[in-house]
Amino acid sequence: MELMRAARLHLPSRTLTIEEVPRPVPGPRQVLVKVEAAGVCLSDVHLIDGTLTPTYLQQEAVTLGHEVAGTIAELGRDVTGWAAGQRVVLQAGDIRDGLVLTRGVDYDGGWAEYALAGVDTLFNLPDAIPFEQAAIIPDAVSTPWGAITTTAGVRPAQAVGVWGIGGLGAHAVQLLRVVGACPIIAVDPLPAARRRAVEFGADMALDPADPQLREQVLAATGNRALEVAFDFAGAAAVREQALTVLAPKGRLVLVGLTDTPLTVNDGALFSYLQHQILGHYGSAVDAVPQLVALMEGGRLDFSRSVSDVLPLADAAKAVHRLHTKEGEPIRLILRP
Repeated sequence: MELMRAARLHLPSRTLTIEEVPRPVPGPRQVLVKVEAAGVCLSDVHLIDGTLTPTYLQQEAVTLGHEVAGTIAELGRDVTGWAAGQRVVLQAGDIRDGLVLTRGVDYDGGWAEYALAGVDTLFNLPDAIPFEQAAIIPDAVSTPWGAITTTAGVRPAQAVGVWGIGGLGAHAVQLLRVVGACPIIAVDPLPAARRRAVEFGADMALDPADPQLREQVLAATGNRALEVAFDFAGAAAVREQALTVLAPKGRLVLVGLTDTPLTVNDGALFSYLQHQILGHYGSAVDAVPQLVALMEGGRLDFSRSVSDVLPLADAAKAVHRLHTKEGEPIRLILRP
């Protein structure tokens, strides 16, 4: 039996350890991928600190990592159209028996030397795109892309607001620029995050504690207010504030995950203005290849998004850095 190293989260104790585990063997319509890069996401942090708990995990431990890029090492039975050595990026999850399962949450992910992937979750990765940038496309980029293009249906020249300029929100700003939203107003309490938002294409960046925030939003939108607001922070205060600057029939899209209750302070006003609150999770199956094509075509560049690359052995260090925001990382990458 061949062994490999993997970063395993033990759910009962919420401890993360680097372990020697059996190297997976691909089954029918599966491939074994040699992991070249795996992203570290805030949801990984929340799995470790207990804020999030896997819904469908069948064991007490799981290899983390839902953002993965690498090369095909081995083909399982009935796999056609793929070859060993081919560069690939993996969808962050798949659908089994009607259930949406997330890689590195509900089944073993890519914080390891090798990872299993069903052929339905594989996408070809052009040679021009570095593994480190490709790895963050599933989730860090595809989730805001789905929120913008599918759930919110943002159209050119629509005024939008983005609350929370972290790993998802920073990419949302960049993607909103691509689809033609205008103006793009970023909101974050951290000065570094606000600077980042402007660098990534926001027209203005505001502090949520600014008592003049509503007035500034109205001035920037010609008194239209926001047609769409995105909550990437998963915070009640964000939702409450966003609703105060939504235009009639405006949409608030909840992307940041939280287990706190969702409340509307003024139900009568909410109904009168015909506001909508939309939940969002993940992305459609065509999101990753769309984004790969946009990167290959020069429309998107995620080189600024990779804040650092660390060895797999430093997985705990990467989690700590993301949790404490040490160095204000957008995305940290593990390289087995």
